[in-house]
Amino acid sequence: MNDLDGLFDEIGYRFKDMKLIKQALIHSSYVNEANESDVTDNERLEFLGDAVLELAVSHILMELFPDAREGELSRYRSYLVNEDSLFNVAKGIELGRYLRLGRGEELSGGRDKPSILADAFEALIGAIYLDSGFKKTRDVVSRLFSAIIDNIDSIGKDYKTLLQEYTQNRFRVRPGYRVLEEKGPPHDRTFTVGVILNGKIISKGKGKSKKDAEQMGAREAYHWLKQEERHA
Repeated sequence: MNDLDGLFDEIGYRFKDMKLIKQALIHSSYVNEANESDVTDNERLEFLGDAVLELAVSHILMELFPDAREGELSRYRSYLVNEDSLFNVAKGIELGRYLRLGRGEELSGGRDKPSILADAFEALIGAIYLDSGFKKTRDVVSRLFSAIIDNIDSIGKDYKTLLQEYTQNRFRVRPGYRVLEEKGPPHDRTFTVGVILNGKIISKGKGKSKKDAEQMGAREAYHWLKQEERHA
C-alpha cells in the first residue's frame, strides 16, 4: 500500500488507529484473492459511512441554510450525497491511489471506477467516525465538500437565469450574448458565444447550438464572478 501521508494531507486528518484506515481501503476483490485470514474488506465501514455522511451533510446544510424548507434541504442533500459527487470528491483527494484491489479489478481500471471510489469514500468517512467521533467527521466532510456546496445554489436552474439574477443583484445590469464564431457544415455546426457585461466580454462558450453555447458561456461567467467575489 502506498504511504498514507499524502492522503492524510488531502483530507486534513490523521488516524489514531491505523487499522481503520487500512480496512477502509481494502476492496472485496482483494480479500477474495488474498490468502490472508485476518484481512477484512471495507463494506461494513461503507455501510456506516453512508449513514454518517448523510447525517454530517444534513447538519452542514441546516447550519448554512437556516431559512430553507425541508424539501429544499433534501434536494441539496441528494445533490451532495450521490455517486457522482462522492466520485468527484474521491478523485480530488486521489483516493484511488491508496486502494487495495484484486488483480482482476486492478487490470480493469478499478482505481478509476465511480462505484468503487464512491464506496471507498463512504468507508473512509465511516473509519474517521469510528476513530474520532461525529464532530471531527463533520469537519472533514465540510472541508472536502466546500467547493460543491459553494455552487449548490445552481441546482435546478439554468446558468443563464443564474447569471442574470447574480449580475442584477450585484451590478444592477443584465448580461448580453453575442455570437463570435460559427464553424462547420450546416449539419455539424459549432457556435462560439461571448458573454458581455458592461460592454466587455467576460467569458466564452461553445456548443452545437447557440442555446448550448450561451449556457456554457453563462456557466463560465457565473463561476468566475462568484470566485472573484469570494476573493474580493
